[in-house]
Amino acid sequence: MALLQSKKIVAVCQMTAKSDKKINIGICSELIKAAKSQNAEMVFLPEACDFIGEKRSQFVDNAEPVNGETVHSFCQMAEQNKVWLSLGGILEKADSEKVRNSHIVINSEGDIVSVYHKIHMFDVDIPEKNTRIMESDYVLPGERIVAPAETPVGKVGLAICYDMRFPELSLTLAKMGADILTFPSAFTFATGAVHWETLLRARAIESQCYVIAAAQTGTHNSKRSSWGHAMVVDPWGTVIAQCSEGTNVAIAEIDLSYVQKVRSSMPVWQHRRSDLYADMSPLKTAVKSDEIDDSAVYRFGSTTVHGSTVFYKTNKTLAFTNKRCAVPGHVLVMPIRCVQTLKDLENDEKEDLFMVLKKVNEVVRTVSKSSGVTTGIQTGTSAGQTVKHLHVHVLPRKSEVVGDDNVMLDALHDRQERSLAEMSEEASMLRPFF
Repeated sequence: MALLQSKKIVAVCQMTAKSDKKINIGICSELIKAAKSQNAEMVFLPEACDFIGEKRSQFVDNAEPVNGETVHSFCQMAEQNKVWLSLGGILEKADSEKVRNSHIVINSEGDIVSVYHKIHMFDVDIPEKNTRIMESDYVLPGERIVAPAETPVGKVGLAICYDMRFPELSLTLAKMGADILTFPSAFTFATGAVHWETLLRARAIESQCYVIAAAQTGTHNSKRSSWGHAMVVDPWGTVIAQCSEGTNVAIAEIDLSYVQKVRSSMPVWQHRRSDLYADMSPLKTAVKSDEIDDSAVYRFGSTTVHGSTVFYKTNKTLAFTNKRCAVPGHVLVMPIRCVQTLKDLENDEKEDLFMVLKKVNEVVRTVSKSSGVTTGIQTGTSAGQTVKHLHVHVLPRKSEVVGDDNVMLDALHDRQERSLAEMSEEASMLRPFF
């Protein structure tokens, strides 16, 4: 990447979150202010910076959507302090029984620029260490690797805690362009004492990236305590900043020219033998493409889809807002290549379409706070299809009643046509969820 104009200052934070969300957020606010007073341009907060409880039900009950009050308060902090924030892991509401462990990046204007859902679940039972945590009991795993976020301090690859034990993710993020890898954590005391620093330095050395690991520390409740030792490691594997005991902030300088120097002097990326072992790249299916172009126009049968109404896009599939909604939140998904039926799609196009549908279904249900989602395809005029381009309807449902099976989802009667401005506004609201 083109080097930024100068070296940049980051702050890595350490705290002891408990079961009072208001107090936890207040502590985060003080840490952000302390970081700003030391000229930090980006502040990294640990996993579970919003809440740590004792029971599974407490985690579920305290979860909120990304557009909820908790994230909104952090957006205000970012804007007020004019800093970028990495919320290392907050409880994002998924459904009535489970949550997402979500790493969110907010820019200095208070806008969400990236959301990553933790993909590796910490399910371990170490009796001799009195450690047993089953994260998958209440957390849904993420389903994709998120492209590194463009920030003033460099391209930041997003991960969370247990993800650091999987070098494949780190190498994939580095190959995707990351200068910095982040592992915000609530690392157990038992495993942290022997593995924490070793793992972080290993990830930095093998990826040739800076590693920033904000951390929880101390006793959260009678069942849980964390190792702490929040730190920053440079691409050569040297610890260049580390928090002392308790709630704290450590400051580090990020020098992107040093990243390039390390990669040039030890050119492991040029020496990899992808002819002999797997190439570390994200799976191509349903990988989000580059930033959506609001000025673009896509063919949709005999009509068009404006880029400003698109809220998710891959190289093969578009998800966009609907001009005539059967219910509020009714959106559409279509293959970019114009075909009329599913059988006309190539296998990779079908796979991509259904992967996108899975993501869109989850987001529609979360945003609409609905009990379910109806997904439907209409083929032919007798089935109600009015646009001769394969597309899938995704509709939130507030109850288990789906309605008339013969409803014409494409039918235009009795539906008010929305303006382009309305559709674009809805798309802008949905984009941060992907």
